[in-house]
Amino acid sequence: MLTDAKLRQGTTAWLEMVGTLMSEAASQSGLSPELNVSLVERYTDGVELSEGLVQGIRFDIICGKPSFRIGVQPDERGDIMIEVTAAAARRLNLLGSADPNYRTASASFLRSGEMRVNGDLSRLGGWLNAVHDRIVDRTS
Repeated sequence: MLTDAKLRQGTTAWLEMVGTLMSEAASQSGLSPELNVSLVERYTDGVELSEGLVQGIRFDIICGKPSFRIGVQPDERGDIMIEVTAAAARRLNLLGSADPNYRTASASFLRSGEMRVNGDLSRLGGWLNAVHDRIVDRTS
């Protein structure tokens, strides 16, 4: 169960909160039972969380049902890939989506290579944008 406590970005507890919020939002969005898509977000300079898994999250929607796993393999792939430095992720996770600095920072990180996005994020649906601000609210 989620509380309103702020969690330190990148910790296992924080990644659990992110996955839970994403799962709840996806479940409430009326996903098609035919939807199958995977997202892997990995910190390119992340620490090892457990044997073979580094900081990041794997989020899957299989037959319209969301699930997630904390930690990703260094070479793990998904339909959508987000690879980001811990510092860039921290900056973005402290800025709300309506903050003009959010778009500026995102564009800057994409240009510099601190963040790479491969795949079509829109495949996940519009609920993903709303989740960002809930994550920001819970991040310290």
